[in-house]
Amino acid sequence: MKKVPFCQVVCDGREEQYVIDVLRSGWLTTAGKTLEFEQRFTQAVGANFACAVNSCTAALHLALEALGVRPGDRVFVPTMTFTATAEVVRYLGADPVFLDVEYGTSLLTPAIVEQALRQHPEVKVLIPVHFGGQAAEMTRSDDAGILDLCRQAGVRVVEDAAHAFPARRDGRMVGSFGEITCFSFYANKTITTGEGGMLVTDDEELYRRVKIMRLHGIDRDVWNRFTAAKPSWEYDVVAPGFKYNLPDLAAAIGLAQLERAEALRRERERCARFYLRELASVPGLDLPVSRVPEADHAWHLFPVVLNKHAPVSRNEFITLLAEHGVGTSVHYKPLHRMTYYRERYQLRAEDFPNAERIWQGCVSLPVYPTLGDEDLAYVCDTIKQALDVSRQTNWRRAA
Repeated sequence: MKKVPFCQVVCDGREEQYVIDVLRSGWLTTAGKTLEFEQRFTQAVGANFACAVNSCTAALHLALEALGVRPGDRVFVPTMTFTATAEVVRYLGADPVFLDVEYGTSLLTPAIVEQALRQHPEVKVLIPVHFGGQAAEMTRSDDAGILDLCRQAGVRVVEDAAHAFPARRDGRMVGSFGEITCFSFYANKTITTGEGGMLVTDDEELYRRVKIMRLHGIDRDVWNRFTAAKPSWEYDVVAPGFKYNLPDLAAAIGLAQLERAEALRRERERCARFYLRELASVPGLDLPVSRVPEADHAWHLFPVVLNKHAPVSRNEFITLLAEHGVGTSVHYKPLHRMTYYRERYQLRAEDFPNAERIWQGCVSLPVYPTLGDEDLAYVCDTIKQALDVSRQTNWRRAA
């Protein structure tokens, strides 16, 4: 029996070299390496400004604060996402308004957003999630994309791109569409700093606000204070900010990962192509739908859904694969099912039919650069056996 973990971090570039450079510099917190990481990231996504932070959650929080979200405001959030997308709304005393998603992609669509804007004209901000590495349809030639519709309605947009670097749609990088885009560099993301995130924007005013609020509301960051001619102790606090800065130790890892981001993406695409080919005709299994070319997809996740024809439940399927050495995960239990949101906002499962359909059967398969064809073949064969009723008894005994 082989062992194929769900996730495996790849740090075989210049990570060690850059970390050693930082250690030898004697300056471990936010400084020159972080600044270089920010500059190179703006070049990668085509944005004017970038602010490195210690998580995508921090980036989302800072984005909403910079846009002026206040207690009592309402913010659109897709139900099929990690809790961070909604919890940052509550940090500011505002309330999330949950939206269903498209079956097959787990994305918001222009049609879903257009209906939501009509039903909730009071909503101030939308947070679309580029789910699994695939960009949502933000712009269209007929001005009917998600971003187009929100601009027409006066609704601000903060893109949650935790899954989506590097990803494109219609020839444009995620990070170059709207006002603010937030990325994650958590340990299992497409590139990693261990813990970390990045906020990008073309709006200099928003950038300046985020940069100040990233570090206690101080008007001069630490690196600036200790490299400028002006005494390092002299600074002002202009707002009650947060402690969200990214240290140089983490940025050093990020720089090395950024250098290989597209190469790593191509390897994940290779895995996805293998699954799409080998699992295409497996009864009871719905494969992810891609609205973009495979080369434009970041392939952070490869989520499948066991449909109503599957001979086993999702939980049984996960157990069977685990018994045969294949690691999986679930993305996600939708937020309308989470106790806090369900009870506070009286949410009903029947109001989110697509998310419910996804949730009942969703399983994420291993997809990472070091996953070889032999491992991929083993995963696919294990899946086929798990969903083959005629082989169930003997196969279960063999485990």
